[in-house]
Amino acid sequence: MRIVLLLILLCPVLARASGKVLTVEYPPSTQPGELIFPVTYRLWIPDGVKQLRAVIVHQHGCGVGSWKGGLTAADDFHWQALAKKWDAALLGPSYQMGEKDNCRMWCDPRNGSEKTFLRALSEFGKQSGHPELDKAPWVLWGHSGGGFWSSLMLTLHPDRIAAIWFRSGSAFGAWTKGEIPTPSLTDAVYQVPLMFNGGVKEEQDPKHGPARVTDRAMFKAWREHGSPAGMAPDPRTGHETGDSRYLAIPWIDACLAMRLPEKGDNASVLKPLKKDAGFIAAHKKGGAFPAKLIELVEPASSWLPSASFIGPWEEYMATGAVSDTTPPPAPMDVKVKLIEDTRDNEITWDADADLESGLQQFIIERDGVEIGRVPEKPASKSGRPLFQPMSGGDTPNPPLPQMRFVEENAPVNIKAPVYRVRSVNSVGLVSK
Repeated sequence: MRIVLLLILLCPVLARASGKVLTVEYPPSTQPGELIFPVTYRLWIPDGVKQLRAVIVHQHGCGVGSWKGGLTAADDFHWQALAKKWDAALLGPSYQMGEKDNCRMWCDPRNGSEKTFLRALSEFGKQSGHPELDKAPWVLWGHSGGGFWSSLMLTLHPDRIAAIWFRSGSAFGAWTKGEIPTPSLTDAVYQVPLMFNGGVKEEQDPKHGPARVTDRAMFKAWREHGSPAGMAPDPRTGHETGDSRYLAIPWIDACLAMRLPEKGDNASVLKPLKKDAGFIAAHKKGGAFPAKLIELVEPASSWLPSASFIGPWEEYMATGAVSDTTPPPAPMDVKVKLIEDTRDNEITWDADADLESGLQQFIIERDGVEIGRVPEKPASKSGRPLFQPMSGGDTPNPPLPQMRFVEENAPVNIKAPVYRVRSVNSVGLVSK
């Protein structure tokens, strides 16, 4: 199954936003302190980047379905748009445990996944001609076990992490209960922007509900140290990620603006947050937090990267998503080719996702008249319908769609027709 999945994912005919994907794989190890599971790392690098400024790590959770979902993380057009904006790489690790295996053998990085992660970055640096990957800062996004992993990586590498988004997971409860060794908590761990984001419906889930209590305990502990940490409960979901990306991506975008050094500066040294950086938003009924959520959150305030972010933050906690009023960028490199021995035209293109709202669909026009849509009916297992249908772990479901449309029995005109492709974002706005 693993080989088949990789063949599906790496097939060269699949359309991608402009960039390349590299793969590094390691077998399981039997040596003490090393990773006992096979692992695949896939890294997307945007075209034309001279120096990579950061690595955005999209880390899946526990279980077979989660690691299979992680195989497509680097192919996600929306996350690629964020990476492209910041001359960053997008990394999707996939730790291939069995259904009954102990997830903590990878999601506690001290059990070997930290070593393979660093080793993979070094190998990617060699493959890509970007040796700066060895020292580039990271942004960590982690779901469930991926949040567990991210919280421990924070204790191991706080000076290298620009920000962390925790979606339904952290290791705080495990180490405070003595289930795993307590990590070293230096002053530096309290200087990294954090956002805790879990589904309200998880509160009634016997499996995942207790972990949300300890996530809130970590948030409380960090805020008591003056940490730039926020909390954004999702009112619509349980353990699945839903539409959290529409808040996570702009939050990470804002944090990168605050923390990445200027181009040409020492790219490996993050800028510390100024004491007055960001905005403190109160958790109060009828204010920043909906009344039904206020009792779930302590302490009484969240750190946000700017005052302008409070609107989307409040909207997300009320609706589970964030609205958008701007159209997506238009597709590019539109090509039309007559399919041999037919009257069918093959139309292909490339496109960047809308940074705010991603990609839902493409409209194909000939001489200003719509002749088709790709996909005809967008769908997703979790969240808004998208061009790349989403899993419950915020990754595209395979097989990955192509930016391709076939116009069957194309009319024969004396004058050559003009073909145009328009992007539609996830709120239905159309490119110009």
